[in-house]
Parts: sequence; C-alpha cells; structure tokens
Amino acid sequence: MSALRPDLAVIADNVMPGSRVLDVGCGDGVLMAALRDEKGVDARGMEIDPEKVEQCVSRGLSVIQGDANSDLAFYPDDAFDYAILSHTLQTTQRPDIMLDELLRIGRQAFVSFPNFAHWRVRLALLWNGRMPVTRNLPQNWYDTPNIHHLTVEDFRSLLAEKGVRVQRSWFLANDGLIGATGANWRAQNAVFQLSR
Repeated sequence: MSALRPDLAVIADNVMPGSRVLDVGCGDGVLMAALRDEKGVDARGMEIDPEKVEQCVSRGLSVIQGDANSDLAFYPDDAFDYAILSHTLQTTQRPDIMLDELLRIGRQAFVSFPNFAHWRVRLALLWNGRMPVTRNLPQNWYDTPNIHHLTVEDFRSLLAEKGVRVQRSWFLANDGLIGATGANWRAQNAVFQLSR
C-alpha cells in the first residue's frame, strides 16, 4: 500500500479487494483513496470536519459530513463488508455503542486506537505526574479530542462483555508490528479486526 500511517497500512492490507467499506471518521481520505486505487474497493466515508470532507471530495471520494455519534443510525444493517474506525474510538461519546453500530452496519469492523497503557505513557505519568505529550498523543490534556483513554486490556474486556469475536489483532510500536505478549504495556497502537 502507498505510504499510510502504520495502523492504516495494516487495515488496508487486510481488506479484501472489491469489497464495500465505510470509513468512519475518514479524515482526509488517505485510506479510502488507497483502498479505491489499489484494491478496487467501493469506499465510502463519514467525517465531521468540513475541511477534511472537502479534501476527500477533491480526491473524488464519496464522503458525507456527519457525526458518527448519531448519524450511523441512518445506515441499514449489513450495508458494508467492513466498517472502519481508525484512531477515532477514543473520541466518541459512547465507544460501547459505537462498537455496536460498526458491527451492525458492517459484517466486520476494523478498529484502531492509541494504547494509553504504553510504558512511555505510564513512565511519564509516574515521573512527571502529568498527562504525557508524545508522537502518538501529540496534544495537551486540555486540547485533545481524546475523551476516553483506553488500553488494549480495556478494549479486550469490552469485546468479551459484548460477545464480539476477534478475527485478528495487530500491535504496533515505533511504527512496526510487535507480538501480542505484553501488548498492553508494549504497544503504542492496536488494530483489531472484529465480527459478531
């Protein structure tokens, strides 16, 4: 795949060619464009930021401006092969309900998120007593869009509570894949492929 952020590259590598995809919180559409151009995917998107919607449309992408917290309800069940939520779950009002919606409108879902239990985050809290600012979490606590700070184990617990099946999972540190052992403290980012 073209130069994608590491979690997006994992998702793009695992989406089947020719499938129908909804990228929720699609940003500037870089993932959608790669899926369309390199895999022949029918990619659709939803984005709340009007400037990013405009960037997507200028790339010839099919994107609507909408708030995923409320507007996913307008999509029918099983409308897509995959629903994708990349680095957005922690910004939603109710991540548990968002997960239900993703698996309602998509036969499968890809969810990626920054892991707030990474050892550098823990060390920064322990050493400085302040919320850290890192390459993966670049905003200060008062201007971050992250309203739910989740960890790999938090997410696994939510999946178990909801009876969601993990098809595959990937863990990233320093832009490379790492093993699942100790991922809760070793991984900076996580990607899960899910189904009911």
